[in-house]
Amino acid sequence: MDSAVCLHVAHAEGFAIHAISFRYGQRHALEIDAARRVSGSLPGVEWMLVDVPLDRFGGSALTDRDLRPSREGGGREIPLTYVPARNTVFLSLALAWAETLAARDLFIGVNAVDYSGYPDCRPEYIAAFEVLANLATRAGVTGSSFRIRAPLQHLSKAQIILKGRELGVDFALTRSCYDPDLQDRACGVCDACRLRLAGFAAAGLVDPISYVDH
Repeated sequence: MDSAVCLHVAHAEGFAIHAISFRYGQRHALEIDAARRVSGSLPGVEWMLVDVPLDRFGGSALTDRDLRPSREGGGREIPLTYVPARNTVFLSLALAWAETLAARDLFIGVNAVDYSGYPDCRPEYIAAFEVLANLATRAGVTGSSFRIRAPLQHLSKAQIILKGRELGVDFALTRSCYDPDLQDRACGVCDACRLRLAGFAAAGLVDPISYVDH
């Protein structure tokens, strides 16, 4: 959901968009299908899917079927759904593609207000990666600076949802659940579902996707 709003922010600002998604060994392919649909909902968006088998390393409930993301305890401790170094891997690959495209703005839909406590969603992480991007690339050291842009960083989930509605995001195309069922219904109890549902409630709106009955 956050990535969809981030995509629409970049589009509204007039950028030519090259969107990248990752098949990293996550438990389900629904988020990849959703990313494809969301990217296809805007004209002129080039979408790329890249395979990065992070499941070979394990250590996350999103890639290890022996761990259950729906049983997290919440709070501000780093949850089981944290995937080791995931955003660093993703941003590094996006940076490589951006440099070949002569693109200098990298958008990422991370959030540090209503989020699960992942260390690679914090503002200091984004700032540090921007420094790295400009130290570690030919473009950066020859004076063509990169910007890592996280337009949702300081927004609540409700504010993100309202921003998305303002920009015309079709939230029915989006998926957030860490543990959906075989009918593509969200579990309603994992961190991602709880944050999403609370955001829609705070925004005074109804989430258009389907949830498992409890």
